[in-house]
Amino acid sequence: MGDYSLEVHGCHTYDSTGAISQPIYLSATYRHPGFGQSTGYDYGRVANPTRDKLEQTVAELERGQRCWALSSGMAAINLIIHSFSPGDHILLSEDLYGGTVRIANDIYSLYGLEFEYVDTSDNELVAKHIRPNTKGIFIETPSNPMMLISDIAALANLAHKNNAILIVDNTFLSPHFQKPLALGADVVVHSGTKYLCGHNDIIAGFIILKDKDTPLCQKLELLVKSEGPNLSPMDAWLMLRSLKTLGLRVERQAENALAMAKWLREQPQVTEVFYVGLPDHPGYALQQKQATGNGSMISFKVTSPELAKAVLGRLKLIAFAESLGGVESLLTYPIAQTHAEMPKEMLAKTGLDDKLLRFSVGIEDLEDLIADLKQALNG
Repeated sequence: MGDYSLEVHGCHTYDSTGAISQPIYLSATYRHPGFGQSTGYDYGRVANPTRDKLEQTVAELERGQRCWALSSGMAAINLIIHSFSPGDHILLSEDLYGGTVRIANDIYSLYGLEFEYVDTSDNELVAKHIRPNTKGIFIETPSNPMMLISDIAALANLAHKNNAILIVDNTFLSPHFQKPLALGADVVVHSGTKYLCGHNDIIAGFIILKDKDTPLCQKLELLVKSEGPNLSPMDAWLMLRSLKTLGLRVERQAENALAMAKWLREQPQVTEVFYVGLPDHPGYALQQKQATGNGSMISFKVTSPELAKAVLGRLKLIAFAESLGGVESLLTYPIAQTHAEMPKEMLAKTGLDDKLLRFSVGIEDLEDLIADLKQALNG
């Protein structure tokens, strides 16, 4: 089934009513036909029919075999990190979401896990940092917020040669544009709050595994069952509804983003534009090889920190807000918001500074977006 068809229909099966929309099962518990008998559902934390349909749909979209729908993107990242053992060494992209760095450095390092950050867009550099106890490589591609591109297939091969797994945060592109599992990755994580939801009204996360017949799958089943970070039935239904328009939304957003990136480059107040759809982006060729679209995330630098802050206060149509991926355009100040807790040395290495703005481009009329940014830049 093609992506658009799968997004619209998902894994929906018709019940006796013929309902087009997947029913919402709000029951916390389920009646057993008799002793030793089950309908397949016992308790809502373990399984829910609405959530099951969502998990099956997202697994198919990502070309995986098992998916868990969770209460947030950080719940997903937490579970993946939790699946490692004390003494394990994990390599991570040095340019990535600040919340991932926080949970690694401030929480799981206390439990004996070793984390190391490296430029994962450089395959040879990653190979040099592999240790005998390296058990995982965690990447974002494109990375947040500097838009670096990592080679999923090459890093998957490198991980597997060293008995490690490759984990890809696919939030920025969504499975409509990029399918890491098909390129060799073992695990995909999402903040479903972003493009999969697309309306800035659900907090959700996903873990998708390429292979369900693995010890990792068994461990995650235990962790999800025991810790209970599952997505609620109502939010699962809302996510199913949102997925129906995923392709339409992200295609429109990417079209707007390319035009906005080109426009931004022409503005005298803008010194640098980072967008993977620009042909002179260092990762452009690789991006076109491993993805079918470039997404709608742009980062750009202006001439001064004072201007960056002033722009945020002058916006009228575009919202100064955290998050990304919704139909509404958002502008974020990473150094004070999404990456506020990043170590200073990591910020210096990646180039994330107080002149950088991150732009999540929505589906509005292009002329309106340009007009709003133009007046905000000019004051």
